[in-house]
This record gives sequence, structure tokens and C-alpha cells, in this order.
Amino acid sequence: MKARLHNVDCIMEVHDARIPLSGRNPFFQESLGIKPHLLILNKMDLADLSQQKRIYKHLKEKGVENIIYTDCTKDENIRQILPKITELIGSSQRFQRAEIPECSILVVGVPNVGKSSLINSLRRLHLKKGKASRVGAEPGITRAVLSRIQVSENPLLYLLDSPGVLSPHIETVETGMKLALCGTILDHLVGEDIMADYLLYTLNQKEQYRYVEKYGLDGPCPDIESLLKKIALKLGKTQKVKALTGVGDVNITVPNYSAAAYDFIRTYRRGELGQMTLD
Repeated sequence: MKARLHNVDCIMEVHDARIPLSGRNPFFQESLGIKPHLLILNKMDLADLSQQKRIYKHLKEKGVENIIYTDCTKDENIRQILPKITELIGSSQRFQRAEIPECSILVVGVPNVGKSSLINSLRRLHLKKGKASRVGAEPGITRAVLSRIQVSENPLLYLLDSPGVLSPHIETVETGMKLALCGTILDHLVGEDIMADYLLYTLNQKEQYRYVEKYGLDGPCPDIESLLKKIALKLGKTQKVKALTGVGDVNITVPNYSAAAYDFIRTYRRGELGQMTLD
């Protein structure tokens, strides 16, 4: 990224709108901060937008002035991006790039926040063209800083997609759990049962009880074990295990807690448990 910086006019940092204050890699501002910067809070359809004023205030106190919320499935907010980038570049010194007609924007962010989806949405909106970057539901789809991807004809703009880069030092365990719930860390590296436990704690703390209706429960669940048992039984997610008895091994059927935790997490990520900002 630093090697490409002399050919870049603006930095577009993409982050998950559910964790606007957590997990952003400080490298992006420390090492790339000499260029104009735009923060895109993507996946706004999954976040609690009633928190926007608080988020804006906190980010501006941290020196982040240019912020846009986006949802890659809708064009309304996507349309704001290129005019804002054009404005930022127009008000900055381009130095050795002043004579070059086109502008280049480096797209950065932590893994799985929708960088490639955003690029594809910009191409579809402004060029009426299809996908240029691979996308996926897991982190690690983009693995190299790619060649330039055109997203606009007038003005002539190119984007450089880049791999998601996490900070080598995650501030706290809670920040790590938030990143994991949003899919920026592979689930098995944290553990679905641990993630499900933190998710239930957060839902109850924020009084978000849609999971009660989703899984047909009698009321909010105070502990993860009882919740996962109910989810497993409701969805038929069971497994056979061997039990030692006085007369030999016996196969018994027990709830599959891992499969239930996996379903609970995926249901949250799809937005079926309500819009929630984790920060």
C-alpha cells in the first residue's frame, strides 16, 4: 500500500457500520494519512442508525471529518461517494500528479467489510458494468493490491482494491469479539460457542429480544447453554455420541451445540435479530 501511495490521490477506508468505533487499523491513518481520507461505514442496513449523531461526534473528535454510511444493495448513499471524493481531491495539493487527468483512490479496510462489493456497486452505478472484484462472506477473498479498476468516466476515476488488514494488536478482548461477530476474523479462530455467548450477552444488554420470537422461546434467555440447547432442538440439530455405561457403550442423541451456535451467529449477521450497533 505504501509503495502505491505516490500514485494515489485519496484514501477510501471502508469499515463495518456495526462497529464504527472498534477495530479500525491505526496504520491507515498513521502511514497513509498524508492523503485526503474518506471513511465509508458500510452495511448500514445491519446497524442501528439512531446512533449516527453519537458516532459522528466521536469520530470527529478523533480527527475523522469525512464520513458516509452505505449499503451496497441500494444506490442512494453510494451516489454520494464520487462527488465527495472529487471534492476532497479538488481541495488538496496533488503535487507530482497535478498534470495527470485521472484520479486514483486506494481502498483500504479490515477484512470482510465489503470493500470489493462497494467497488462493484460503484462500477454498476457509474459505468453500468459488472463485477471487477471477487466478493465473499468470509474474510480473505482479496489477497493482493490489484491493478486499477475504473469506476467512473467523467470524472475519470480508478480504484485500487486491497486485502483486508487487521491491526497486529487488537486493543481489547471485547474489540476482538466485536470484530469476530462482524466476520472480520474467521469463526474457528475464536470459537462459535464463545462468539454466541458474547452475542447473547450483547443482545440482552441492549434489550434486543428478537431472538426470542425467531426461535419460538418463552422469553429472553439468561445463559448461552440453555439457549443453544433450545435452538438445537427446535432446528433438529442433534448428534449421536457414545456414552459409557455399566453394560458397554451406548449411542445417545444430544443437542449439537456447535451447529446451534453457528446458526445463531449467522442469523445475527443476516440482520434477522434486528439492527444493532455493537459500539
